[in-house]
Amino acid sequence: QSELNSFLWTIKRDPPSYFFGTIHVPYTRVWDFIPENSKKAFQQSHIVYFELDLTDPYTISALTSCQLLPQGENLQDVLPRDIYRRLKQHLEYVKLMMPSWMTPDQRGKGLYADYLFNAIAGNWERKRPVWVMLMVNSLTEVDIKSRGVPVLDLYLAQEAERLRKQTGAVEKVEEQCHPLNGLNFSQV
Repeated sequence: QSELNSFLWTIKRDPPSYFFGTIHVPYTRVWDFIPENSKKAFQQSHIVYFELDLTDPYTISALTSCQLLPQGENLQDVLPRDIYRRLKQHLEYVKLMMPSWMTPDQRGKGLYADYLFNAIAGNWERKRPVWVMLMVNSLTEVDIKSRGVPVLDLYLAQEAERLRKQTGAVEKVEEQCHPLNGLNFSQV
């Protein structure tokens, strides 16, 4: 039964190919629930393709750039005044609370609340509303406590590199960014 719900599809060819659906959550939240057939397929694979190559500095840079409003625009210019004010107050609250949300393990690894806040929310006033919404959704106590743990996709990419598997990406950053950036304000 567990293999029926594994998010693993087998493409019957020689050698077989596999298609595995991942989610963007810290891998430690889901790793124990991933069935052995999925882990075995990953181990046996020589070539692994991901949605995006999260180990490539260009990918990270392009993802960061695509989130920004056009040059000269700020979030304050595009959001209604009341929403902008509430957002700013909420981010001040999160920044104030973040030290109490962090785990002793995170502090032991040298993570500081101010650094973490800036890593997540830095330059928020230059981001497009859709990316600010996604950022705000990740600024919760549960998500902060798991910061420093790679999401499942990144964990698998790091494992693939460690095991010297050939890797690649199915999508380009632009293929993810343009649809999200194309949402109008009421859709966001």
